[in-house]
Amino acid sequence: MTNHTNEAIVVIDVQNDFCPGGALAVDGGDEVVPVINRILRNYPVRVFTQDWHPAGHRSFASAHLGKLPFETVTMPYGPQVLWPDHCVQGSDGAEFHEDLQTAPGHAFLRKGFNAEIDSYSAFFENDHKTPTGLDGYLRARGVERITFAGLATDFCVAWSALDAARLGFGVTVRLDACRAIDLDGSLARALAEMEDAGIRLVDKATPPVPR
Repeated sequence: MTNHTNEAIVVIDVQNDFCPGGALAVDGGDEVVPVINRILRNYPVRVFTQDWHPAGHRSFASAHLGKLPFETVTMPYGPQVLWPDHCVQGSDGAEFHEDLQTAPGHAFLRKGFNAEIDSYSAFFENDHKTPTGLDGYLRARGVERITFAGLATDFCVAWSALDAARLGFGVTVRLDACRAIDLDGSLARALAEMEDAGIRLVDKATPPVPR
């Protein structure tokens, strides 16, 4: 159990469209829900994020004539994987999984609402420079260490964790509370990049790192 007031958990995108039956279902995506519910209250600061795309978002394959989901295109901000339409604002697919205990949450952050740019990370849009405001919120709460959980390990979780490490936070990813898309080896690449960045990857609860 976490006992330090400077620690937060950030739960990434546990939404219907990323769970079985959803438009961009992650294999076993709903399996993270009981793990997150069990550990959530261990953290004094609790943040939930949601993908929150307008219809016709430029990251959707349907917005690019002749393109299919999971193809990659070049956008002004760099390479962009094209996704099936998902987490459209106000849709059932954009809602949190019904069994996820969001009531203990302190802050809820919606990302990806700019129609022209995707936003995997909870900290920055995919141009790596437009902030979401999460950094300022966590610093105002005195947070120094962040644990990440949610969907998907190799995209939104990894991008968020890597940005948090670059911003100077101590970072842990609870792999038992995450699931991956694993698109053409993306999981192995993400895990290696996180390890190289000094991020702790754990598959179960572990004692806090000694100060």
